[in-house]
Amino acid sequence: MEMLAGLNPVIISLLQEFPPRSKLNAKVYGNQDSSISEEHIRHFLKGLTVAEAIKSNKLFILDHHDTVIPYLRRINDNTTSKTYATRTILYLQNDDTLKPMAIELSLPHPGGDQFGATPADQKEGSLEEIIWQLAKAYVAVNDSVSHELITHFLHTHAVIEPFVIATNRQLSLIHPIYKLLHPHFRDTMSINAIARQILINGGGVVELAFYPAKYSMEFSSSLYKDWNFTEQALPQDLKKRGMAVPHPESKHGLRLLIKDYPYAIDGLDIWSVIRNWVSDYTSLYYKTDEAIRSDTELQMWWKELVEVGHGDKRDEPWWPKMENREELIESCTTMIWIASALHAATNFGQYTYSGYMPNRPTNSRRFMPVEGTAEFEELRENPDRAFMRTITAKLQTLLVISLIEVLSMHSSDEVYLGQRDTAEWTVDLAAAAAFERFGKALAEVEERIVERNREEKLRNRHGPVKIPYTLLFPSSGAGMTGKGIPNSITI
Repeated sequence: MEMLAGLNPVIISLLQEFPPRSKLNAKVYGNQDSSISEEHIRHFLKGLTVAEAIKSNKLFILDHHDTVIPYLRRINDNTTSKTYATRTILYLQNDDTLKPMAIELSLPHPGGDQFGATPADQKEGSLEEIIWQLAKAYVAVNDSVSHELITHFLHTHAVIEPFVIATNRQLSLIHPIYKLLHPHFRDTMSINAIARQILINGGGVVELAFYPAKYSMEFSSSLYKDWNFTEQALPQDLKKRGMAVPHPESKHGLRLLIKDYPYAIDGLDIWSVIRNWVSDYTSLYYKTDEAIRSDTELQMWWKELVEVGHGDKRDEPWWPKMENREELIESCTTMIWIASALHAATNFGQYTYSGYMPNRPTNSRRFMPVEGTAEFEELRENPDRAFMRTITAKLQTLLVISLIEVLSMHSSDEVYLGQRDTAEWTVDLAAAAAFERFGKALAEVEERIVERNREEKLRNRHGPVKIPYTLLFPSSGAGMTGKGIPNSITI
């Protein structure tokens, strides 16, 4: 459920080949393809072969293998962390819930990276259920780190900075695109500066509490190499992960392969409303594509964004050329999405889901116990104690909970999507009218989210634990509400 409606709903993807194959360079890392076989999952497939299940879009994967393996040897050898790279294979059931079928735990080959990975060897026996619970904890550890260091920090806080800087450097205060984007950059540089002083600094909270430890920022920043601006657009992200396919006759032009995917369903509604607002607003000032090309201020803004703000990616072929209205609309929509909805979806539920550390531990201190050892006997005799001795320690738990409690709070002066901190942001009556329509459209999205959360048949919103999905509910009051989409990244 949390893979579709939790803090990190942007990792789950369609499994399109079996066994899963690695994209890591085999000359450097050896064979990193999965060792999961059809025998491991056959009895979950309800009479289907793996090939038939793949053809029917029934198999999905939570893949924390290729991102972790390049750092795993150094982490396990040079820190107190002891953990694995993981792959989790899931089956899509008829009620649109995902059933975990197999978890693969991998370590670097003892002979060297060039020899590939070694699956954790655990004999089958009476402790299968306990071992399964511990295996899920290793997956949760990886997902927590992936969420905090990649999804949350890298893909929202960090990547928005070049856009903030270029916008303030190149666009005048009266430029229409400055007026469009400025609310979505409020306080972001300040909060990031604070984070660099006390959270992601050397010896800071992240290094103390998350398993990459002193490699945390290197681990996070290394994955920027795979960042593609155009793929940050929600529809593109869903298609890239195989979670949706183009379908012109469907709402938003996409058909979701998991119909009950709360993040995607609510997110596409929000994305569409933002895009309509951006389109309405920009059409007031750019009647033709030529108007885009002839706006020297706009062109200098885009040039700095691409060539200076993203100097290491300036030659990537996926950059929009900023030559027509469609490119301007899509680019501005993507920036607003990152700074508002994407950050909200991955931030303001942190205390709800991670405040209970056994649900989303941030560290693993022990490997899976091997039969015949004292650790294995402890697992047999007192599995709860063994579990707690494996996941995040007490001091680190207190640090994380204190941190995420603050991060999950809305301030009393928060300005939400569809709001402005001053009514005098424009003297253009047509722009003000378009903004009013934007606010009304967001209110309609809120009503739809409330209705969806009441539908008991939607198990990923209304499952056994009955936690409605509200992380993309646009409005909120102050405090820890588990909902609300601020205009910008302010915490």
